[in-house]
Amino acid sequence: MDWDQVWVGAHIATLCEGGEPYGVLHNSALAVKGERIAWIGSAAVARQKAEEYEVPIHDAEGLWITPGLIDCHTHVVYGGDRVAEFEQRLCGVSYEDIARAGGGIQATVKSTRDASNETLLAATLVRVRHLMGEGVTTLEIKSGYGLDFGTEKRMLEVARQVAVLLPVTVKTTYLGLHALPVEYRLERRTYVNQVSGPWLQSLAAAGLVDAVDAFCENIAFTLDETAQFLQAAQELGLPSHIHAGQLSDMGAAELAAKFSALSVDHLEYVSQGGIDALAASDAVVVLLPGAYYFLRQKTPPPVEMLRRAGVPLAVASDCNPGSSPCTSLLLMLNMACTLFGLTPEEALSGVTRNAARALGAFRDIGTLEVGKRADFALWKIARPAELAYGLGVNPCVAVVYRGQLRR
Repeated sequence: MDWDQVWVGAHIATLCEGGEPYGVLHNSALAVKGERIAWIGSAAVARQKAEEYEVPIHDAEGLWITPGLIDCHTHVVYGGDRVAEFEQRLCGVSYEDIARAGGGIQATVKSTRDASNETLLAATLVRVRHLMGEGVTTLEIKSGYGLDFGTEKRMLEVARQVAVLLPVTVKTTYLGLHALPVEYRLERRTYVNQVSGPWLQSLAAAGLVDAVDAFCENIAFTLDETAQFLQAAQELGLPSHIHAGQLSDMGAAELAAKFSALSVDHLEYVSQGGIDALAASDAVVVLLPGAYYFLRQKTPPPVEMLRRAGVPLAVASDCNPGSSPCTSLLLMLNMACTLFGLTPEEALSGVTRNAARALGAFRDIGTLEVGKRADFALWKIARPAELAYGLGVNPCVAVVYRGQLRR
């Protein structure tokens, strides 16, 4: 018998496309062999086979099973906090004004540079455990709060260490172009050249980089600077993401399509031409409702236009100290629905199927299918829409990661 164990009597939301909503299979079973899904089908058939071949049975007793959740955009490695800026914004100071005055990202850069590896790791593990408690089995972690080679390297090393210490998969992203460091304020070109050249090459050679990212925005980096960085990454065989259209439309969506980016993240501002370019590519738009809410933005992403164009939509926490200090992916499901108009099924697809695509990992995770990795969460809910419904509610009762029950 090619099963190690089987979960029986569950309602399974496979999140596969083309069938029932959520890819639902009622009163079903899921069998695991090693780290992989070996079989999905009828609970009655599974129980009979398992008993015949003495395969361990887990009685799901009517729980729902979904793919393990995927947080495909986080900045969880950082030092300090930005509580003072939160107060400033509530008193009327804009995010852009704070950034231009040397606050914002620069404040976190100082705290991160000052923090030891031990301090960074301890704080990061707390945040990641919160996400894991809500069924997250894979997350992306960006650097970008070092803005010098040494601190960026330390951040990526901490991110790698997370996956060693906790049962969770981590995809690392070198956010080389996040903000211009103070010490390079008169040497902008030198900084971009360093990031795109020796720094990127060294970090990639050390095995610390799964992808790159750039903040292409009027308070950050230009199209040409972003293109230089993405070109350098492409030459090293590294995929890319782009922070695009959060505050303005600079044509970053078109640039993302040109470089076959995995994802375009934020995208509150985008032209029809940008949407058409994304639709002709394989890029996923990653919606970040936490930042939209926290910054009190007024222009939501054009979800209906993206939907009509057939652009896949993912949802992520954007966990960071300045614009989305959030470690609840379930809350992001609710916000994606209430603020951006996603359906609960679209939102759940956004943290499973489409989030996997945004990380270039869809062949391995994101849906429950035979042959894919056995990452799944069990929920005490009556229907999948509940995951996007409750505020401050966590109905996750168990998580299986790589075929093993996660403690």
